[in-house]
Amino acid sequence: MIEIRLSGTDLSLIRFARSPLEETVHSLAVLHNPRRRALHRPWLDAMLGHIRPLDLDLLLALTSAPHALPDFLCTPPTRAAPTFEEELDTVRAATSEQVRAGIDELRGSSPVSPALRPLYDDATGHLARLVDQLAAYWRAALHPVWPRLRSLLDADIAHRAHCLTTGGLTALFDDLHPDLGYRGDSLHVRKPLRYQRPVTNQGVLLVPTVFGQRLSVLYDENRAPAIGYPARGIGEVWTSAPDTDGTPLEELVGRTRARILAHLDMPLSTTSVATLVAMTPPTANHHLAVLRRCRLVTSRRSGREVLYQRTDLGTSLLGPP
Repeated sequence: MIEIRLSGTDLSLIRFARSPLEETVHSLAVLHNPRRRALHRPWLDAMLGHIRPLDLDLLLALTSAPHALPDFLCTPPTRAAPTFEEELDTVRAATSEQVRAGIDELRGSSPVSPALRPLYDDATGHLARLVDQLAAYWRAALHPVWPRLRSLLDADIAHRAHCLTTGGLTALFDDLHPDLGYRGDSLHVRKPLRYQRPVTNQGVLLVPTVFGQRLSVLYDENRAPAIGYPARGIGEVWTSAPDTDGTPLEELVGRTRARILAHLDMPLSTTSVATLVAMTPPTANHHLAVLRRCRLVTSRRSGREVLYQRTDLGTSLLGPP
């Protein structure tokens, strides 16, 4: 059992963030573990041809352990919505000591694997190659689907925020994951080890993931406690949008607006919609405005973006799934 002690200051600083780097690293488990592939089979089938030609020896070796990842490869985000490039810079800035400590944690009492020996012996000389592999893998496997992943993560965070504002901390943590509990002044994480994290007055960072299957906890005493957890709706993330060609909805609102409506089962920004239906953001914004005036979509602001989602009326017009 892991116990994370919390002060009043910690509780007032609970916050959420999404991490493209964490999604990238966790997605590699799908390549390692056949049991993880069923849920993400549509993504894997679409991306495998782009992944196979890549040289990923260091990256795959660092993510091959079934229950652990090196801390320097999965540092918590420093703000709510960092870019992949910003997070990649944190990996690039890792010290030789951090790299060796991460590999030592993975190997336990076993010798360093041949694949990781060059990085272990000369992190300064080989870290750049690892960063290049991460960047190439992101471009090939995650960047094309990031708008979809980001929308699901944003929808999860909105749901958690609603739990917090309507039911308080107990409702938030009871709904987060079965292995996480909030009692008194502590968070309890069901894990096969004993560890007590003292009060830090730095808050708690909660990071939803699509590819992460379990709760993950960062143990670094110099940072705020960070807990990664599986986001809601993962089973539907790769569900294709309904085909609206030739439907009554297409006759009613036109082909383009019908296609947009079909994609809005979860919140999407104007830019994401434009990417999915292959048009410019100003054109997508015009169509979304029309759909909103017709009460077929709703809009809400999230940071600098406006997110759109289909209403019950819009869903009913699409017809049965």
